[in-house]
Amino acid sequence: MSASVELSPVDLEILRLLQNDARITNKDLAAAVGIAPSTCLDRVARLRDTGVITGQHASVDAAKLGRPLEAFLFVQVRPHRRPLVDPFVAHLLSLPEVRAVYHLTGPDDFLAHVATSSAGELQRLVLDELTARDEVARVHTNLVFQHWSGGPLLPPEA
Repeated sequence: MSASVELSPVDLEILRLLQNDARITNKDLAAAVGIAPSTCLDRVARLRDTGVITGQHASVDAAKLGRPLEAFLFVQVRPHRRPLVDPFVAHLLSLPEVRAVYHLTGPDDFLAHVATSSAGELQRLVLDELTARDEVARVHTNLVFQHWSGGPLLPPEA
């Protein structure tokens, strides 16, 4: 785990605004937080350099891309050792259906968020890409009915 970075109220407002709209122009961002555009550019660069901002992305609607069925796959890997974990994660991330992978504590070792075109494709994914692997001991599937995103992530004291 990396150490926390000290953030000013202006930095926090920049983070809040960028998380709500990563496409905001530097000029508009600077005006919204009340600083000069050059200062704003420097602050955003510092937030990137220190690893606070890790990237930008476009949110897409999986259903509109032909993948209306989303699920969470809870996967137990045995034995749970690094020589098996790293290749297993690489395999998951190589699958076009996989949107995110989490390494967990508890009875399940991994949680994979997937989006497929149908129940049949979900079944194929589980049977051919997961349970067919020797290290996979169990897969538990939960379908996603609906999804809501939280607000901007800020430090606890903000």
